[in-house]
Amino acid sequence: MHKAGFVNIIGNPNVGKSTLMNAFVGEKLSIITSKAQTTRHRILGIVNGEDFQMILSDTPGIIKPAYELQESMMDFVKSAFDDADVLLYMVEIGEQELKDEAFFRKITNSKIPVLLLLNKIDKSDQQQLEEQVQLWSEKVPNAEIYPVSALEGFNVREIFNRIIELLPESPAFYPKDQLTDKPERFFVNETIREKILIHYKKEIPYAVEIDTEEFFEEETIIRMRAVIMVERETQKGIIIGHKGAALKRVGVEARKDLELFFGKQVHLELYVKVNKNWRSDQRQLKRFGYNQK
Repeated sequence: MHKAGFVNIIGNPNVGKSTLMNAFVGEKLSIITSKAQTTRHRILGIVNGEDFQMILSDTPGIIKPAYELQESMMDFVKSAFDDADVLLYMVEIGEQELKDEAFFRKITNSKIPVLLLLNKIDKSDQQQLEEQVQLWSEKVPNAEIYPVSALEGFNVREIFNRIIELLPESPAFYPKDQLTDKPERFFVNETIREKILIHYKKEIPYAVEIDTEEFFEEETIIRMRAVIMVERETQKGIIIGHKGAALKRVGVEARKDLELFFGKQVHLELYVKVNKNWRSDQRQLKRFGYNQK
C-alpha cells in the first residue's frame, strides 16, 4: 500500500511554519527570519519514503492585505485549502486567534484531518501550556492538538508519523528524487532576499524583489547574476551602502549559503535597480510569480 497527499501548513506570520517545514524535509527550502511576511510564495517540500510521499506546502502568514502583493500572497493561502489532504494549523503560545475570520471558519468546518500545532512551547511553563491546550481544544474542536517546538525539534517526529498515518492511499504525485516544485533560480532569489530581511530595517525588505537573470552551471562552479529590485532611488542607496559595503555583505553571505545548497562553488554578481511601485503593478507581480489567477 502506497500513501501520498498534500499537507498544508497555515497560520499567522512569524509562527514558525517555515522552520517546521524545513525540519520535516531535512533541507532549507523556506527562508527563515524574525520578520513577518518572510514567506511570499507557496513553496512545496516533498518527502519520500518507501511507501509514502508527503507533499508539504508552506504558505505566507495570514494577514489583512494592504496592497496588491499582499492580496496575491493571500491567494496562495486560499489555494492551500483547495488541495489539502491534511491541514496543519500552527499557532504559538499566547496566541488567541487567526487574523482572518473566514480562514478560521474554513479550519473549524474542515472535512479533512486538522492537526493544531501549538508551537514555541520552549518559551512557556506547564500551567500556560495546559491553559493553551484547553483554549484551542474549545476553539477548534475538530483538531488533534500537539504541543511542539519546531526550533528544538520537540514532537516533530511524532507529528510526522501521525501525518503519514493520515495520508490517503495514492501513487506518488512527483518523481521520488524530487525535493521541491520550485526551480533553482527561485532558491537563489530567496537566499538573497533572506539576507536582505536579516540586515535591513523598516520598509526596505518589503520593497525588495530578486530576479536571477543568469544561472550557468559548469562542472565545478555555478555562475549567477541577480538583480535586486527596489521601488525608490533612496532604497537603492541604502541597499548598496557606503562604498558598496552593505551590498557586498549580502553577496558574501548569500554565496556561502548557495554553495552549501548546491554543493559546489558559486560565483554571484549582484546589481540593484529601481522598479517603481512594482508591489502594486499587476504586470510586474505576474512576472515575479504572483497573481497566478
